Amino acid sequence: MAKDIQVLIVDDSAIVRKVFSEQLSKQRGIKVVGTAPDPYVARDRIVQLKPDVITLDIEMPRMDGITFLKKLMKYYPLPVIIVSSLTTKGSKLALEALSLGALEVISKPSAAYSVGDMGVQLAEKIRAVHGVKVTAKSDPVKTQGPGIESRALTATTNKIIAIGASTGGTEAITQVLTRLPRNSPGVVVVQHMPAQFTTSFSERLNQLCQIDVAEAKNGDTVTNGKALIAPGNFHMMLKRSGARYYVEVKTGPLVHYQRPAVDVLFKSVARYAGANALGIILTGMGKDGAQGMLTMKESGAINIAQDEATSVVFGMPKEAINIGAVDYIQPLDQITTKTISVLETL
Repeated sequence: MAKDIQVLIVDDSAIVRKVFSEQLSKQRGIKVVGTAPDPYVARDRIVQLKPDVITLDIEMPRMDGITFLKKLMKYYPLPVIIVSSLTTKGSKLALEALSLGALEVISKPSAAYSVGDMGVQLAEKIRAVHGVKVTAKSDPVKTQGPGIESRALTATTNKIIAIGASTGGTEAITQVLTRLPRNSPGVVVVQHMPAQFTTSFSERLNQLCQIDVAEAKNGDTVTNGKALIAPGNFHMMLKRSGARYYVEVKTGPLVHYQRPAVDVLFKSVARYAGANALGIILTGMGKDGAQGMLTMKESGAINIAQDEATSVVFGMPKEAINIGAVDYIQPLDQITTKTISVLETL
């Protein structure tokens, strides 16, 4: 039998430590081997217990989670899931943590979803990051400068780029979008993230990219030179009215344990953009996006998947490749170049 995934919970809240421990005890293949109320205790527990995964609160007394994470990634890198409050400060700190090497983020239990749902999602994230080889890292990933405008893209006013990602996706999406030229076709993106975090993620991308980036609102128009990020806890679908593309943002059941779900977006892109679309599936655990990408391909779209070597988790791209939904498999740093070259021929 496979050994249970050993988890250490680091959080200054006794309630959170208790809730996480209780919920994870119900999940197959996961064992909470210890808890710690602050990074100093956590340091000793990590050495003593050698956990496979840790959950880390980033707002703690004595030593904040970001400082601890930097030390951890430098001296003892291992898979980290960030636990953050649903606040602007919390979400910005969580994004910083992801850029420093943390692999996933989950919000603290709240009225946004039931404790049971939170337990299932946390377990899924633990399984996703378990076994990921984390390398020592002390500085955020440096993104390449924005791309040069392509004259051929000026005629692609009816094209759509659709992107889906999960574990490791915030940095992957950042690398793809920062390389897009300002006259890029409109972009719609689903990244598995909780509510609030997508707001900070969109704001961060908007500062880094040559194109405009915003968190999507219901009815927003999809235009050249702009990317819309699906808001956390809402599905996003592409729609069309005449020559105008726009997005519908709404709630609904979880799909592949996710809301927003990549499949929901991709299937809507297949329906309303068809052969005018280009799909990109990036790093992430599970199958979300594979069937939607196949539907896109059957509708005439061209699809690109991130390769195994550059994926944090080669789950979603692998599933899409295995069912024949992908036209090109590319390393992360070549995806935008391939995207532009394909669009120029459409």
